[in-house]
Amino acid sequence: MHELNPPSGDLPQHAAALLERLRARGPRVHCVTNAVAQNFTANVLLAAGCVPSMTISPEEVGQFVAGADALLVNLGTFDKERREAVEIAVEVATQHKVPWVLDPVLINRSPSRAAFARGLAERAPKVVRLNAAEFAALAGRDGNREALSSFAGQHGTVVALSGKTDLVSDGKRIAAITNGDSLMAKVTAMGCAGSALIAAFLAVEPDAWRAASAGLLLLGIAGELAAREAKGPASFAVAIVDCLHTVDGKAIVQHARVN
Repeated sequence: MHELNPPSGDLPQHAAALLERLRARGPRVHCVTNAVAQNFTANVLLAAGCVPSMTISPEEVGQFVAGADALLVNLGTFDKERREAVEIAVEVATQHKVPWVLDPVLINRSPSRAAFARGLAERAPKVVRLNAAEFAALAGRDGNREALSSFAGQHGTVVALSGKTDLVSDGKRIAAITNGDSLMAKVTAMGCAGSALIAAFLAVEPDAWRAASAGLLLLGIAGELAAREAKGPASFAVAIVDCLHTVDGKAIVQHARVN
């Protein structure tokens, strides 16, 4: 059994440094994502200092991925074109050593989608970002700390489990992040955007556990700050994009709640 040793005390400082590196580099993140999430995900990446690309055309997605710094694979829209695009994108990412994130959206509601996701999980994504119901469908058991650690260790990946407390495990290390606000659950594609931010941090940080933790920290802190000025879900959706643009390393260190 892997030891659940949580060396997470320096994560806020490291996330602050990663954010500075991210904005200096401006990596391009290619997103094969669902139709509902595309616009919000692109705006989140732009606000954070990245360059999004979104094509799902099988004729060109390989070229886009080959030139990208990171890849997001999101299964929210499970149509034929996106499935074909995903297969091409993952193959090209593997060939060109482009780090990629798997976001197996709603696999708990569709056996065929779940089977597809299990196959992708065997193809070495750097991070799998999902919620508790999706993890149960993917792994066949509830997402407690031991289960996350076991799945991550067996698959050589990082599991980033989103919820009231976000858990990030690579099989040996685990971080618990309690930043965020309840309004985040009222905006479509918030989780998808979080997965895109994780992919962005993978472009500048080879340690996938630290990259995933930084992405969730940034989103959670931006959510808290946005909630202070929002009147409801619509204004919150605008405010969190603004906050992702203005949050700096000092704010991350000041507001981070990590165990």
